[in-house]
Amino acid sequence: MRRFALILGLVPSWLGAEEFKTLTGDEILLVLSGQKLNYGEGAWQTFDDTMLTQYFFGQPSSGRWTVREDQYCSLLPPSDLWVCYDVLQAGQTIRFVDDRGGATDGVFE
Repeated sequence: MRRFALILGLVPSWLGAEEFKTLTGDEILLVLSGQKLNYGEGAWQTFDDTMLTQYFFGQPSSGRWTVREDQYCSLLPPSDLWVCYDVLQAGQTIRFVDDRGGATDGVFE
């Protein structure tokens, strides 16, 4: 019996984890509008229905967000460039993936 318990303890936790699903543009709008994500280490972001966004990591930043061709896009000053990300979801976790494959995860509050 101990051996069985030991074997179960070695099973990777990701086997029971939800898989990430890539969201469409309509799904991104539905999932993010009016929400707040916590990125950990004190960082968070809000997504207003009016397409304004507030981002905080040490200091606040305000900008705009939109959806373009199934991607989340944001404009956060001082930059004047829109940056777009694929958006994936697994349960309460949202993952933003940039064009180089870098990922940032946030969890709904």
